[in-house]
Amino acid sequence: MRRVLIACLLGIVQLSVSAQVQYLREDSVRVMQLLDEAPRNGNLLVHFARQLKEIPYVAHTLEPNDKERLIINLRELDCTTMVENALALSLCVRDSLYSFEAFCHILQKIRYIQGDEPAYVKRLHYFTSWIEDNTAMGFCREIQSPNPPFTAQQTIQVNYMTQHPDLYRMLKVNPSDIPGIREQEQAINGRQYRYIPQEQLTNTALLRRTIHDGDIIAIITTIAGLDTQHIGIAVWHDDGLHLLNASSIHHKVVEEPMTLRQYLFQHKTMPGIRIIRPNM
Repeated sequence: MRRVLIACLLGIVQLSVSAQVQYLREDSVRVMQLLDEAPRNGNLLVHFARQLKEIPYVAHTLEPNDKERLIINLRELDCTTMVENALALSLCVRDSLYSFEAFCHILQKIRYIQGDEPAYVKRLHYFTSWIEDNTAMGFCREIQSPNPPFTAQQTIQVNYMTQHPDLYRMLKVNPSDIPGIREQEQAINGRQYRYIPQEQLTNTALLRRTIHDGDIIAIITTIAGLDTQHIGIAVWHDDGLHLLNASSIHHKVVEEPMTLRQYLFQHKTMPGIRIIRPNM
């Protein structure tokens, strides 16, 4: 494996990745380093997410072009791309796939409907769609029991993107994509999911049994037209549950110093969390 890394550093490895993949050489080198140095067991998602700590938070890194491409960028991350990259790396190790090409293919499957070729209308923009598609791929599953702590229910009603296309560069450039985005919204509207309200996020044995290190936490929102507001990785500390995330507040990937309960109570539009467990 280290011979592959050396070859990549020298720039002599030929990868048959799609021409639609966009990355810098330092991104491919970093992917290979992370795979080469990865443990073969243990909590892979927490491991890789921690390897991404201190990387700057930058929004809209998937939209530098007028045409959609599979963007590989480990130099700048937002909350979703941090989780996607950590998950893709974890799945590579799970399946013993130690190549940049394999990483690209897995990331494409994670990011686009049914792993289709990159297209803006195929990207999983709403996290509920992301959960359902990645569950169908066999990459994860949503946890919705026991009750308690899953004492509340979310009914999906999304339309934010089609109601505010001016906020999305790709929709301004390509307004013909708006009907395709509306189809994504309509496909999940009305669906219901159990969630854990913020007041249930106490440091108890029950919650520690329910939420595992490395679970993906989707923070739901009361903002009209959206289903989630933020995502990250669950990590347990002595004082309770914390969020490992690409933070717009800290401007980088961090392990939040405050507990998730404290974090949610500071954000009035975040009433609770949904839990997604990677299949590792």
